[in-house]
Amino acid sequence: MKISELRKVSFPYLLLLPMFAIIGVFMIYPIINTFSLSMQDYVLTNLKDSKFIGLDNFIALFKDEVFLKASMNSVVWVAGNIFLQAFFGLVVALILNQKFRFRALSRSLMFAPWAVGGLLVALIWSFLFNESIGVIGDLLMKIGLTETRTSWFSSGSSAMLAMTIANTWRGVPFFAITILSSLQTIPTELYESASVDGCGAIRKFFKITMPLIKDTFLLVILLRTIWTLNIVDIIYGMTRGGPNFSTLTIPVYVMMTFSDSLNEGYASAMAVIVILVLLIFSMIFLKVGKYGKGDHY
Repeated sequence: MKISELRKVSFPYLLLLPMFAIIGVFMIYPIINTFSLSMQDYVLTNLKDSKFIGLDNFIALFKDEVFLKASMNSVVWVAGNIFLQAFFGLVVALILNQKFRFRALSRSLMFAPWAVGGLLVALIWSFLFNESIGVIGDLLMKIGLTETRTSWFSSGSSAMLAMTIANTWRGVPFFAITILSSLQTIPTELYESASVDGCGAIRKFFKITMPLIKDTFLLVILLRTIWTLNIVDIIYGMTRGGPNFSTLTIPVYVMMTFSDSLNEGYASAMAVIVILVLLIFSMIFLKVGKYGKGDHY
């Protein structure tokens, strides 16, 4: 191969080198370093005694009652959030796909909660759920659902519900806008033909709408599952994992372990478990959901 041809072939790859360098520095290296630290006794306050300990951190994790509780809380947290966000996001997307006055304004306002930072969301909803001055408690009393103000953060179940509502409020817009963009790619002729054949709204939804937005719907669920599991700011801002670790999730436990004891090895072991669980879940989810193999009409 001539030098001129070699330059022509290699030039596109040279242009991609800065991107590969960024990926290597900010993604690949931290992951490799996390796996390495997870198999070490690595405490920042005692670096001189750092040593390789193999799987000891992982063995200790599965004997750690707080970690096991955080694992169960993580499952409840993710399942509740994804179900509510997927349901309400789909409903809102279907509504915003209809023609009505101020539709453009409604779409713009719908995306507003997604732009609010996690700590600010935690602050807003903590005030709304506050036992003394919270609007939600006052509203429930006025409509007769409760006789006294509810202490939302005094029990694990109500605290988890409060956090789930707060995060659902923030996450629904992402579902809605993404699904809406997919709905707008569906040709109107399909619905017109279905109407001629006598199909009702429900039949159209399950036979036309869902098959054509399936790939987008599955992808959004997968992305939100990953992001929701890794949420720290809303949980820490509202409950700090309490009461009695009943709202503690693994990422929050990772942060608290590192900040309290500076045990980077133990915290890294938890992070590795999260990575592996998400990787396995993603592969199974996409395989079972047959992502990319949806029916097309």
